[in-house]
Amino acid sequence: MSMTGKCVLITGASKGIGAAAARIFAQVGANVALVARNGDAIADLAGDIGPSAIAIPCDASRFWEMAAAVEACHTAFGRLDVLINNAGVIAPIAALSEADPEAWGHTIDVNLKGVFNGMRAALPGMIARGAGTILTVSSGAAHDPLEGWSAYCASKAGAAMLTRSADLEARRAGVRVMGLSPGTVATDMQREIKASGVNAISRLEWSDHVPPDWPARALLWMCGAEADQFLGQEISLRDPAIRARVGLA
Repeated sequence: MSMTGKCVLITGASKGIGAAAARIFAQVGANVALVARNGDAIADLAGDIGPSAIAIPCDASRFWEMAAAVEACHTAFGRLDVLINNAGVIAPIAALSEADPEAWGHTIDVNLKGVFNGMRAALPGMIARGAGTILTVSSGAAHDPLEGWSAYCASKAGAAMLTRSADLEARRAGVRVMGLSPGTVATDMQREIKASGVNAISRLEWSDHVPPDWPARALLWMCGAEADQFLGQEISLRDPAIRARVGLA
């Protein structure tokens, strides 16, 4: 798939799925806006990718920063075609009865409000143009509770509903909105989960996790017309049929 001339904004782009997506979209001709709190990491990644990438230090949990990131896309590349809501955190991994309220709230700020902030910043321009794609990285935790993960599960469930809401409101204007549930991915988050020793996910072997480029390639596939049957829905990379269609089988 060619993305030549299109602009893709990726939150949480400093590592893991976000960094892999940045490289893959750039390889097919896209201009990529790398958004993350770690300014040094995204600056290094943008330097590796070249002039088609810009680094935008940004906290997705703050709307005004996301609005500025979207504006930077228009300034640098004249447009914003794809928003990938990827930024996410897992901590605190703790029982509800023991979880630190500030840490719990921070996860909601990043995983849920961050998705809203991205959508709120990007949707007006996409609706005005009558085109655009918004993809949100979801999780099986959006649908099933896991011990110690109340903040993560609740935030991902809320983000899944935001996907459905945005599709309901913006599809008629030509905006495509979908979610991707990637399964367990070999990223730093999985190391944090492993170290916690809480619930069955922490007991998985490293070889059980898919590489970050798998969900990155799925996100690219979701930008094409072949994925239109899933508008407003959540695609699961655990589904062998989806893996085959993406080319991962």
